[in-house]
This record gives sequence, structure tokens and C-alpha cells, in this order.
Amino acid sequence: MGRLRNRLALILNLSALILISGCAFAGTGTSDSTRDWEEMGVDPKDAILLVGGQPRTLDPAKTLGGPDDALGHIFSGLVMLDSLLQVQPDLAAGWEISDDGLLYTFYLQPYAQFHDGRPLTANDIVYSWERAADPQTGSDTVLTYLGNIAGMPEKVRGEAEQIEGLTVIDDHTFSVRLTEPDVTFLAKLAYPVSFVVDRENVTDADWEHHPNGSGPFKLQTWQDDDLIILQRNDSYYREPALVSHVAYDLGPGLPLAMYETGQIDLVGIDNNTLERVQDPNNEFYDDLRTVVTMCTSTIGLNNQLPPFDDQNVRQAFNYALDKERLIETFAGGNALVANGPLPPGMPGYGGLEGESYPYDVEKARALLAESGYDDPADLGTLTFTTQGYGDVGPYITAVITLWEEALGVTIEPEMLDPYLYYDELYAGDVGHFFSSGWCADYPDPQNFLEILYHTNSEQNLAHFSDPGIDELLDQARVEQDVQHRLALYQEAERRIVEAAPVVFLSHAIAAELVNPELEGYKLTAIGIPQWHRVTKRQGS
Repeated sequence: MGRLRNRLALILNLSALILISGCAFAGTGTSDSTRDWEEMGVDPKDAILLVGGQPRTLDPAKTLGGPDDALGHIFSGLVMLDSLLQVQPDLAAGWEISDDGLLYTFYLQPYAQFHDGRPLTANDIVYSWERAADPQTGSDTVLTYLGNIAGMPEKVRGEAEQIEGLTVIDDHTFSVRLTEPDVTFLAKLAYPVSFVVDRENVTDADWEHHPNGSGPFKLQTWQDDDLIILQRNDSYYREPALVSHVAYDLGPGLPLAMYETGQIDLVGIDNNTLERVQDPNNEFYDDLRTVVTMCTSTIGLNNQLPPFDDQNVRQAFNYALDKERLIETFAGGNALVANGPLPPGMPGYGGLEGESYPYDVEKARALLAESGYDDPADLGTLTFTTQGYGDVGPYITAVITLWEEALGVTIEPEMLDPYLYYDELYAGDVGHFFSSGWCADYPDPQNFLEILYHTNSEQNLAHFSDPGIDELLDQARVEQDVQHRLALYQEAERRIVEAAPVVFLSHAIAAELVNPELEGYKLTAIGIPQWHRVTKRQGS
């Protein structure tokens, strides 16, 4: 799910959220191939078998996803989130925080090492962070998660050779100086951009296909668009993984059929399958797990491009979309209407009263008329940027159709290659609308409100700007009193909803079928690295 989940941790394909899918979309029918894992040195009885997609990257500095996939098990950082979404030590054995909240001193695990056996030291962490901040690396997330380290912005802008706020004290101790107190700083370090890489490894050609990480698994095999196999790191500095391998099938096939025939151990399911499995008489009833994710699905609006530089127009398109109909049609009702940015379970959630933008075409047309669009056709042809190949998907088609029917506007879809989509979003090369969404990387409202809606945030892809909201978010970021801090965020959320920088849609419900032989696995509202803690029941 930095999930973007999780990650962007982050931009998620809109239809992926609505269709309630976990790690893959389920299909029906029979699978057309069966892996011979044993031929590849993988014992299915001692391995976790999954399906997945071709990774965009295995570079922690460049990923837009969270730590719950292969990358997050190959590499490691100072901390991680546990299944209760609490910060726990990882490479760091412990830390101290100064009274003013500006200086963090980290003490590393004394036996931490890379997969090739080289000891991992404080210098490796400093190198990894400075590499992530190097303009030539081109990280889209380093300022979002590490930007308040003293000297980090200067390094990203190419104005400094080193990051001023990082000091190596000895091989296993280093300090980090912040420019302001940040109660979320430790949680931010659970995002992959801060994970450690080997300086000798990352300068090799095609290093991502043979990374020298420090996590609980090593990359054994990566065959593009075919499979990824992770092998247990027996020299892991914490407790070694409980299974020998984690294998991802990246090839064609029908995930649900693969699960039904025992070829994989977990599958995300859509609303049609969910409805069937919820029947107590279904053979997979006991395998079902669900959770309301800390994700918010939205449609991005380009606030820099007329007519969406006008708040009335942005509000009008929020009122003119029948969100409940979309949820009922595409999610079987198994999702929640989003009244604002914060998802259920997030601290501060519930600060909004009532439904923010109920379906109201008359209200929408009145708002357009206030801005001089008595005839909505005067808006001209609007463009909707989404990702994919060939035809536009049914969800985006439905959204466009609903708006055209309700308002009488004309919307043309623009398809981008999925592997270029995020680059184009960050470059601002999008039309009036774009597929969007966000999943939390840590359970704090800052992870949504500031990251997505502060004028200076790299992840503010809607290019929304409101000085008053910025001031509130700046105050909340450094506020130490928990209740006052949450009150500031609730006021900021209220103002963001009123400004309508995006179209708020839904909060996804993740549904998975999980092999009952897997022990220790937990479906969480935020994606976390946990395959090293999961085992298969003896004799499976």
C-alpha cells in the first residue's frame, strides 16, 4: 500500500483502489501455467508464493511504493513499522533525542552487515542519504521524508556537496540535526528513501538486478516480467526469516485461479469474488481477510490550469460526481465515501461533519454559473490523464460519462504509458484531471495533509496553494501538544475540503484470501515488511 502506497508511497491507480485489490486483481477461470518452483531451488513447503507486477525500480531512492514488497525485504533502514503500525528499531539498536527535538543520535546494530558480509556502518547510512539527495539520482521523495534535515534542501538543489546535518561519530553511531522539531521524523524513516545501499554496488551496471542489500532476504533471481525470487539472508542482523524463500510470479495468469489450485499463498480479490466468499458455505470463507485501508482515492485536479484555478469550478465537479453509484457499481458497496483527505483509522479522522460533497447537480451548475459558466459547454474540452495501454478502463470511462451527463461538459481521455505516468505527473505534464490517490506511509495526519496539500511539497501534484492552510500545516508540524496538534490538522483538513483541490472519492477496503497454512501474516491498513516474520505450518 508509502502505498503510491503506501507509499508515493504513494499515486495509486484509481481503479486499483476502487476495485478493492490487494497485491493483484483476481480473475476467474483456470490458470494457463504452473511454476516448477523446485526446479528453481524453491521448496513450496518452505516458501511464500505470491503474484505481482514488474517492479518500476528496486532503487530505494527512486521507488514510489512502500516497504511491503520485494524492495522492502531486500533493503533495510534505521526503523520499521510493526503490525500495530508502531515504530520499532531495525538497523538502529536505539536512539536518543535532544530536549529541543532537533538532534537525533542513532546507535546501530553492532553486527549489521550487507548481504556480501561487509559490515554496515554509519558512513553507509550517510552515503545512502546523500546519494538519495543528489540531483543526479532524481529522487521524487527525498525532500518529502528527509527534507527537514539541516542541509538537505541545499544538497538536493546541488548547492552543497554534503548534508550539513549528518555527523558520523564512530562506525556505529551518528547524529542527525533537524531544522525544526518533527514528531513524525522517526516514522518517516520507515519509508524506503532512507534505506541503506552499498556504495560499491550501486555504481555497477544494472545493479538493481543484483543488489547488495542488508534486509532479511537476498535477491536470488529477477527475470523481467516473469518472476522474482528472494532467498533468506542467514546472516541477517536480527532473527533470520522463518521461510527460505519468497517468490513472486510476475507472468501472465489468473491470480484467483492460481490461489484456488494452490499455486500462490495470497491473492487480493475484487468485489464480485468478495461477495461470493462472504457466504459461510464458500470453501474459502475462512481464508478471507479484510481491512479498511489508510488510503484515500481521489481524482487530481490541475489547480494551475483554467478552469480549475477557480474554487467554484473545483467544488462543482465534486458535487457533480455520484460517488456512491461508483462505489456500488465498481466495489459492490464495499468501500467508504471519502469526505476529505484523511482515511479511517488515521489520528484526527472524524473532524469533518456530515457529507462534504453530496451528489447535487443543481448545486454544481449554480457554482459554475457563479464563475461565469452559465453554459457548462463554455468550459471547452477538458482532458483526463490516466495510465494504461489501449482502451480507457471502465472506471475512468464511467467517471467521464457521469460528469458529461450531469454537467454537459466534454472530457477527452489521454493515455500515458504506466512506466512514464509518474514521471509525467511530477513534471506537471497532465491535463485538467489525472488519476490519483494516496496511501499512508505512517499513521499521522501530516502524511496526508502536509505532503499532499502544502504549497512547497513535492507530492502536491495538484499544484494547490493556500497561504493560510500552509500556515496551519507549518504550526501543526512542530506542535508538541497532541490534542492541539490534532485540532490544527482538523482545521487544516476542513479548509482543504472547502478549497476542493481534488475530487475526494473513497476509502478502499482491502480484501485478500490467505492460505491458512501461513502463520504470522497480518493484513494491515498500511503496508509493512513482514514476510521474514511469516512461516508455513509444518507439513504444508
